Amino acid sequence: MVLLCFVLAACGSRPTTGALEVNLEPAPGAKTHDILIATTRERDETPGTFFNGERRDKGMDFAQASNSVPPSHKPGQIEWPDSAPGNPKTDFVTRQAGYIDGDDAFKAKLNARLAQLPKGKRTVFLFIHGYNTLFAEGLYRFTQFVHDSDYEGVPVLFTWASRGQLQDYVYDLNSAAIARDSLERTIHALVNSNAEEVVVLAHSMGNWLMMETAARIPLKERKHLDGKIKRVILAAPDIDIYVFKAQLRRLGKPPNPYLIVVSKDDRALRLSRAIAGGKERVGAYSDDEELAELGAIVVDLTELDSLDGANHSKFAQLAGYAPELEALFKQKSITQHNDAGALAQTGADLGSFIGCTVQTAVTLPIKIVTAPFGGLSQ
Repeated sequence: MVLLCFVLAACGSRPTTGALEVNLEPAPGAKTHDILIATTRERDETPGTFFNGERRDKGMDFAQASNSVPPSHKPGQIEWPDSAPGNPKTDFVTRQAGYIDGDDAFKAKLNARLAQLPKGKRTVFLFIHGYNTLFAEGLYRFTQFVHDSDYEGVPVLFTWASRGQLQDYVYDLNSAAIARDSLERTIHALVNSNAEEVVVLAHSMGNWLMMETAARIPLKERKHLDGKIKRVILAAPDIDIYVFKAQLRRLGKPPNPYLIVVSKDDRALRLSRAIAGGKERVGAYSDDEELAELGAIVVDLTELDSLDGANHSKFAQLAGYAPELEALFKQKSITQHNDAGALAQTGADLGSFIGCTVQTAVTLPIKIVTAPFGGLSQ
């Protein structure tokens, strides 16, 4: 009960309706990001809202939104306006938003956006949010990550019907289960587009949705998808550790190791663990080495000071180091160690390693744990 009260207090005022009211006021130095949206949420006719936490009767809906990040933005944060439509000089605001009429129109807009990019840069970044997330929260969190990482491809938000209420954990879990077919359709659409590669980032319960979706796809189809999916990032996964192991056994060895972002002080996952019978969640798992032995690269953020009271969104603070992290993960040595040296040692400091390998001065209380990537048992 103490934990529940703490998390409730940390939530504060939240953007339930009207938060996405369009603001066209000029703001020199603000930067706009265009997000494509695929969703299983029900439309909401309340101005500035677009979607609520209820489920569509069937199928998916689509939309697009252009969101502005203020010039005074601090990495890892979302500068929410005190009231809509906000001030673009100091707040995240929506510049334009609207629905997209069906799958074909969505695919056409995706390919049109990709065509505007030079060859070699035609990438898609898919984000799947977690439990207790309102539509506006998922949209602005993704906008923050895209902005802080200087991402230049096409960002796509998959947003499922989370009610954004702590007491609706079971409703959210069922909503995630219902969304599996729609997520699979979305992934196929992205891979079969003109994109050269796809990166997937899931957060919290969104990881359960992603892993369950992947496990349902036949092996032949997964191999086709793997041809373009170059990186899968699991941030604070709200998955029972035993369920996760079963999912990995079914999926087998991925072409590239999963990147799992964990924090042992994640209060939201403690609450999830209590709800789920006391079983450890992957995102707060106590044994980094075991996760690494399962074939993952583990980024442990336990010692990183969080910008949210629940310590559940630390992954957002990594966005500013995305280029350095990607350079690090592309090094063969990180997944092909045959000895106990260098990064294969548990607890290698990210700042020190980056400083030694890509000549970037970074000091972060972050640890990376990896093991020889020999594959998972089939």
